Amino acid sequence: MAVRGKIIVLGYIVRLPFGGMTWHHLNYVLGLQALGYEVIFLEDSDDFDDPCYDPSIGRMTDDPAAGLRYAAEVFKRSGFGDAWAYWRASAQEWLGPLADRVAEEIADADILLNVSGVNPVRPWLRDIPIRVYLDTDPAFQQIRMLKEPERQSFVEQHNRFITFGSGIADGTATLTVPDLPWIFSPQPVALDHWRPRDLPKDSTFTSVLNWDSYRTETWNGVEYGMKSASFREYVDLPQRTSAQLTLALSGSSAPVSVLREKGWTVVSGPETTRSTASYEDFLAQSLAEFSVAKHGYVTARTGWFSERSACYLATGRPVVTQSTGFETWLPVGEGLLSFHDLEGAVEGIEAVRRDPARHAASAVEIACDVFDANKVLTRMIDDIMASGQAQYPKRS
Repeated sequence: MAVRGKIIVLGYIVRLPFGGMTWHHLNYVLGLQALGYEVIFLEDSDDFDDPCYDPSIGRMTDDPAAGLRYAAEVFKRSGFGDAWAYWRASAQEWLGPLADRVAEEIADADILLNVSGVNPVRPWLRDIPIRVYLDTDPAFQQIRMLKEPERQSFVEQHNRFITFGSGIADGTATLTVPDLPWIFSPQPVALDHWRPRDLPKDSTFTSVLNWDSYRTETWNGVEYGMKSASFREYVDLPQRTSAQLTLALSGSSAPVSVLREKGWTVVSGPETTRSTASYEDFLAQSLAEFSVAKHGYVTARTGWFSERSACYLATGRPVVTQSTGFETWLPVGEGLLSFHDLEGAVEGIEAVRRDPARHAASAVEIACDVFDANKVLTRMIDDIMASGQAQYPKRS
């Protein structure tokens, strides 16, 4: 098979070895590989103290050993192989299978894809002709750029700008947006690795939820908060439906006892997502997903849609989720049901319970039509090339 080009994917797996975050990056790595690109995965510790989370000790550390073992297992299990490495800045060394060949691999790369913008663009990356900043956190990234000149400068080290926020790209978001040529692209799902599973017999609606991912942002007097802010309106939801509602919850600020008193089943988010397999199984054991979005996504009408929800759909699990404005590009009503308030959330849950098989079939159709990595990434690459009138040689 002819190689279409070489793409360096910068990601976040070694530093945070959990299944959901891993799949967020794997869908790009595996999807691009399936399209015929030579894909190299690189990760950078950045220059922070203790950049790596070690699940065995439950805290951050400078030692990447646990994350390196995890990454090796993940890449082997997924069939990606050994085309990856990790830069440990504190020791000024590359680790991982490509440690001795990173410079050589970078030298002929065509595209750099900085997923979520959580890796620095080191000097050795700056000669890659196409450098893509992939904004997966719309509203919050734009506010930081507006408030922090160093963040703006970092983003402008790239020369293509992709966002999960359709409203950011088309100008319909209710938020000032830095003047960059934003291109909308949703999360891809590598459907060869995410296949529909038989529906469970019970009616458990689940969500994987980080209560407070980081600080609330304020811009022009408007607050843009976390899921904790969005969730306030829905705390009493278990009292409005007989469906079981389960949260795989992370975050030390989460009011676990209050949620349980209200009727939510709360399980450990870190334990549920400890591996890619446990994460996949949690989604598959659900009848459907019930989820709120970050308050900032909703307030800014970003049009963002969750990468996790896309995986629920691909597994054949309907999604009942809070609207961010994604209805402009996603079909809703069957398989995917959006809501704006508590009444709408109840209606969505009950609609799925009345005919789960129909909604499950529609969920798979949406995943195949909208999130198939072959389609999403082909279109994304085409848009990247067209936006700069750039071409690069094909390799055989």
